[in-house]
Amino acid sequence: MRHTVARPGMHELVVRKSRFLGCVEPVADRAQAQARVAELRALHPTANHVCWALPAGGDSAAVDDGEPGGTAGRPMLNVLRQQQLDGVLATVVRWFGGVKLGAGGLVRAYTEAVAGALQQTEKIPLQRWQPLACTLPYALEGVLRRELERAGARALAASHAAQVRLRFELPEDQAAAVVERLDEISQGQLLWHET
Repeated sequence: MRHTVARPGMHELVVRKSRFLGCVEPVADRAQAQARVAELRALHPTANHVCWALPAGGDSAAVDDGEPGGTAGRPMLNVLRQQQLDGVLATVVRWFGGVKLGAGGLVRAYTEAVAGALQQTEKIPLQRWQPLACTLPYALEGVLRRELERAGARALAASHAAQVRLRFELPEDQAAAVVERLDEISQGQLLWHET
């Protein structure tokens, strides 16, 4: 089972005069991760490197940001993957202290910065959401809204025309059962749409 983190976690360490500030935080996608990295660059203009890693299915990334290839982003990504995390951005801001650490030293420092940040938060199961949409008669709107609320639906939106069109998201592992229950309640009066 894939996991995410409940909240951001941070960890700072100093290795031979170089300062490493590690952070892990949940992100929705690669675009949000890149925006967060840009924020960190602006927040820490004197930093030499802002390396980052993101396990996100086909949108994963491991960025060394000027460090020798494979010494920052890849080790950070490996820590996240070993913890079975998905949708979690790991960043390490580094200020160079004047002493070269070598490839092995860099790998250890970046790995430790991310592992330490993970210890400052907790892992939680990753909930995937399935978007759904249906059209229904006005008479059923209240009943369906109550049923969706009980099922933990989110992002509920409605548009009203000749009939009501509801758009919502359900936890992926519960969607089929909820759809079946809604069909029973409506006695076949729901028209499902592709989302």
